[in-house]
Amino acid sequence: MNYKLIVTDMDGTLLNGDHQISEKNKAALKYASEKGINVAIATGRIYESTIKYAKELGIKTPIICCNGALIKESSGKIIYESTIDNHICNKIIDVLEKNNIYYQCFTDDTIFTTYINEWLRKYQMQEDLNIKIIESDNIKEQIIGKNILKFLVIESNLELLCKVEKDLKNIENIELTKSFFDNIEIMKKGVNKGSAVESLGKYLDIDKSEIITFGDNHNDLSMIKYAGMGIAMGNAENIVKENANFITCKNTEDGVAKALNEILK
Repeated sequence: MNYKLIVTDMDGTLLNGDHQISEKNKAALKYASEKGINVAIATGRIYESTIKYAKELGIKTPIICCNGALIKESSGKIIYESTIDNHICNKIIDVLEKNNIYYQCFTDDTIFTTYINEWLRKYQMQEDLNIKIIESDNIKEQIIGKNILKFLVIESNLELLCKVEKDLKNIENIELTKSFFDNIEIMKKGVNKGSAVESLGKYLDIDKSEIITFGDNHNDLSMIKYAGMGIAMGNAENIVKENANFITCKNTEDGVAKALNEILK
């Protein structure tokens, strides 16, 4: 097969245990790019948390962010955007605050939160990230008129997390997924990485049979199932592996590079 587009998830996939792109993964993606294959990132992260990795790889293909809610070029041009209506945001916040559970909500460059956790503190320490973090006890007021792309709920009490997930399912026009066992990610209905990869493929005039996708978790499942070649990492959730065409090594074992070396040789 003559593949024309590679789309890779970041955390748990392209990035190793130190949240870095290994030299082998860089070399494999550079080789693919030199063969004329487009390389893109699809992540649950916001745009400003992703762009530095795209620059590190020399990627010029638009970036898929917030699980597909935003597709944006490095020039700043927005290819696609799907935001959560303000009244729906308020319903989501009501459920989360009623259950006293920690959450964040994102635009493409801003994270709103009730308090800054350890992950956000790491963001603050990275001077090369152009991310605004707004801490407030009245998130509803802060997000009025903002383009909210995604909510992220984090909770180690899995019983509480399960209860909140059930409560959220009563809200219409939202999409729920996970990128880790202790979180819930909330987007507008119909938003997922699979539909974003489809939109990107159409934008680049590439058929789905010519697309390779890499992923490890539930939020990657839609693009694994959509692509002509869906590749699950060795560390992927079982449901991702069950729906993949190919299973590679773990993200800590240069799994992206090993799969590409096998498929593109």
